Amino acid sequence: MTSAGIAFLFPGQGSQYPGMGKDLFDEFEIVRNTYGEASEILGYDIAKLSFDDAGDQINLTRFTQPVLLTHSIACCRAFAEHTDNAISPNLAAGHSLGEYSALVCANSLSFALALQLVKTRGELMGKYGEGEMEALMIDLESAESLAEQHYCGIAACNLPNQNVVGGRAEDLDALVSTMAEKFPGKRSTRLKTEGAFHTYYMVEAARRFRQALNQADFKSPRIDVLSNFTGGVHDTDINAIKSRLFLQLFNPVLWHKNLVTAGSAGVELIIEFGGGLGKGESAAEKRPALESIVKKTFRGADSPPDYLSVINLATLQETIAAVTTDSAL
Repeated sequence: MTSAGIAFLFPGQGSQYPGMGKDLFDEFEIVRNTYGEASEILGYDIAKLSFDDAGDQINLTRFTQPVLLTHSIACCRAFAEHTDNAISPNLAAGHSLGEYSALVCANSLSFALALQLVKTRGELMGKYGEGEMEALMIDLESAESLAEQHYCGIAACNLPNQNVVGGRAEDLDALVSTMAEKFPGKRSTRLKTEGAFHTYYMVEAARRFRQALNQADFKSPRIDVLSNFTGGVHDTDINAIKSRLFLQLFNPVLWHKNLVTAGSAGVELIIEFGGGLGKGESAAEKRPALESIVKKTFRGADSPPDYLSVINLATLQETIAAVTTDSAL
């Protein structure tokens, strides 16, 4: 059954942490099977890498992307199994890498093919990309002005007053210094990434990734999927989807626009799957990566969508309880 007004969201890089998924893996066979399937496809033990991370590899882009995709899909599958597949979205969206999880959710990509694509994508981004990223708590026009002065580019538009720029470390340092002079009191944060994702520093990685996209067997999505590149709904034409995934690599993630599009589509419930943020080490201590942005986007709306998440065992149980007791669903 497709439930009208439900959106499934998936986070991207930055929401990974050692031990991610272990609580669900220990509890549910479907999660263990998902990790086993991923390991077979990738050629390495992704459960061991995700849970133990003995070689400090989880933050390397070539591993981060498969790790996050696997966790997101495992969370989604566990939720589906324990709600008897009764709660299905009519819209899916993901931030950056999360767009691939959204396409899996929409049956546009198989899990196996998505893993192969993000494995290649992560390898190319790590090898051919350069630079770093800085989150600026200022408006887009001001962020663009600073970026243009310092050889940087806009990488993501998360909120009207939260925009991410990418560039070389020394250029970002100069940008932050200028920002402190022009916008005293405004904060910025250096992000832990291997490159200036979604800027011109990713052009070579995108050029090489195009071949993998062209050869991939996409299908038309069964539900609407939002495009980071346009901020709107993907076309059903698979070649257009491939083109926008190519362009997404070196253009800003229009995440705020994605959420506004979801709101305009009448979304009443948002469920986020996978990843987690927070200083605590255990899965239970993590919070959903996209929750704050989602709630800030809809703050002040006449009828803001309800928000739930499935990122660990506790949130899975809470969300199952919420959707199975809500007669509206």
